[in-house]
Amino acid sequence: MAKTITLSTGYEMPMVGLGTWNSQSGEVEEAVTAALECGYRHIDTAWIYYNEKEIGSSLKKWFDAGGKREDIFITTKLPPHANRASDVKLFLSQSLENLALDYVDMYLIHTPFTIGRNDDYEIAVDESGMPIIDCDTDHLATWKVILKIMYLRDNLNLINYGCTHVEQVMEEEVREGRVRSIGVSNFNAELLQNLIDEADIKPSNLQIEAHAYMQQRELRELCARHDVAVTAYSSLGSPALDDRFKREAFLARPAPLEHPVVRDIAEAHQKTPAQVLLRHLIQEGVAVIPKSVKPERVRENFELYDFELDEDELRRLDELDCGEEGRMIAFNKMFEGYIIFTFHEFNFRC
Repeated sequence: MAKTITLSTGYEMPMVGLGTWNSQSGEVEEAVTAALECGYRHIDTAWIYYNEKEIGSSLKKWFDAGGKREDIFITTKLPPHANRASDVKLFLSQSLENLALDYVDMYLIHTPFTIGRNDDYEIAVDESGMPIIDCDTDHLATWKVILKIMYLRDNLNLINYGCTHVEQVMEEEVREGRVRSIGVSNFNAELLQNLIDEADIKPSNLQIEAHAYMQQRELRELCARHDVAVTAYSSLGSPALDDRFKREAFLARPAPLEHPVVRDIAEAHQKTPAQVLLRHLIQEGVAVIPKSVKPERVRENFELYDFELDEDELRRLDELDCGEEGRMIAFNKMFEGYIIFTFHEFNFRC
């Protein structure tokens, strides 16, 4: 099967990349180095991960040793506290400086909501240390559309905010060559459709939570109709993520890596459960960016092209899908008391 996805922009994005969310300082540089050495050519990061500099250091060493920039696909993201047209150039410039690159291959709007920021461009927090939701800007950070769904928790009145035209600035960055392709992360079907309908440059990539329990089939079908590549994060169920930030319904089931169906298929192929879960997604056309900081696990997660799941195995894995009940990440726990984020409606306390 193909090892890359051809984006709507014409560029090739490797199907398997290294995710770096929640990779701690002092670990990610070694992980990226191990990934490049074993064949990865796609590295996913974000301004808000605070690890771009370490990734840039690893990339520089690889380039100095003879690696070519055009062989590497780098994704980074506009952070939630920069969803304003006035912030895009600044934060993109910071990311490029951190990564020691002249351009990134994919630049994503990280979230469809906006968090306040301080004058030092860090996240604004209240007295208890919780992020402050910014209700004076376009919280959904869409390209060109008026905010369509935003309910205040107290009175449930629908309110609309004028678009800040983040999309126009991002499109300028594409034309200036600092970004080759642009997309979004954590957008639901309605928000993505609005973007597709209104933007001069369509999103070429949607990055979403997707794994055996939350396969996002309807959203993936929408993307397929509009030539939007899909990248799955948390494709292994994020075993290293603190359980406090996982939904109870997800925790009530065995972890995807421990599910009997997954383990049976892994045993049949003499592969790890992680390799089966990742192969399931890429075999159905979804790119994956599994995160690990252990070199041996990094290598294992890349060894996905020497086996194939048959139709019965694919069916058994497809049947593990629980729809919305299978969603793992609980954004409401991350912003408890301030934001309930369900991906279908957006409830803010301002």
